[in-house]
Amino acid sequence: MVSTKKNKSLYIDTEALSSLALVQAGLIAPVTGLMNKQTSDDVNQNKTYKGMPFPFSFILAPKGKKNHETLKVIQPNEIVDLISDKHKVGELIVEETFEIDPNERVSNIYGTNDLSHPGVRNTLARLGTIAVSGQYKVEYPLIQNNIKLVKDIIKKTSARHVAGIMLAGNPFNRAHEKMIRQTLNHSDLVILFLRKPFTSDGLNYEIRHKSLLEFVENFLPPNKVIIVPFENTYIFAGYSELILDAFLAKNYGCNELVVGKNHAGLGLYYDHNRTNTIFDQCNKNLGIEIAPIEEYVYCNICTTLVSDETCPHGHHHHIKYNSHAILKLIQNGIVPPTILVRKEVSATILSALFPNRFKNIQNLYYDLFPNSGLLEEQTNKTFYTKLIELYQTSSLT
Repeated sequence: MVSTKKNKSLYIDTEALSSLALVQAGLIAPVTGLMNKQTSDDVNQNKTYKGMPFPFSFILAPKGKKNHETLKVIQPNEIVDLISDKHKVGELIVEETFEIDPNERVSNIYGTNDLSHPGVRNTLARLGTIAVSGQYKVEYPLIQNNIKLVKDIIKKTSARHVAGIMLAGNPFNRAHEKMIRQTLNHSDLVILFLRKPFTSDGLNYEIRHKSLLEFVENFLPPNKVIIVPFENTYIFAGYSELILDAFLAKNYGCNELVVGKNHAGLGLYYDHNRTNTIFDQCNKNLGIEIAPIEEYVYCNICTTLVSDETCPHGHHHHIKYNSHAILKLIQNGIVPPTILVRKEVSATILSALFPNRFKNIQNLYYDLFPNSGLLEEQTNKTFYTKLIELYQTSSLT
């Protein structure tokens, strides 16, 4: 879109644009647009919308001096340009403007307004005090491309049971593999919604996508698993995240949303191996089955991945798949043990993180590893894969 001078402008960041585009595309239905004050107050108070559970209102209240001045003077039925990254990305027909309390807003989203909470800090930094409602239209090709990708693969494979998994993959590990394979056992198609956060959070999205793709393309049956980039905006970051995840998966065409017991929203609904009333209500009302899956650990007696609920050997024999701990190893250039991360995945990540780590990779490769004597160009990824194989040698241990 080319910006026109006759309209006033509101300046929004990519995170707000992504959220608007998700709703516009129907991926957060029953919400299909911005809420006015009456609807917003009702949703915030009753936690429902159109008879379905919904944790908080969907509003647009961009921060900034220019935005505040514009929001104070715009009138009903006035057309406002939406500007992101210096480009016009859409238009909004004003219904009304109304004041909001930013602290109350973040409390509705995160369950707290404590500034020590990173989500609270990030959201308050971009949240103004005046919201605007009205019909809007935005351009954001990524969302439409994702929808087309999913529809095409469902049609191509004639998939009837489609399962979704929300995945950070930060980093992707063996427990994630187990979860995906178990889901494949009863699904025609599995959609991996790979979270793409707007704030720095460990490995960047490109590296996480590349490492996940390494596993999907080389170790799973073709046309059974697809990866969909999922821009993890602030509306998915609160304690009611599970409800929003379920709506997104459902509207993409999933019959089932598979979540691990450590899912950010699941702890509110799952306790002592039984679901409580809130979780039951969500399962009945959301129109999609939410399937909790066991937490997997590596047992050094069973020598394989097991459920911590069914393994008889006790926690002192269990190695947990702690993403934070594994990430620390990788960020420090340490190869994770292969019981934690598949060697091909580790090699993909490390070669991307440390592309110029070794000055002469060719010489180092031929000095360390057996070879045919033929001169072949070696990559950082190949080097890491071979190095991990040496770590796996057991005859001298």
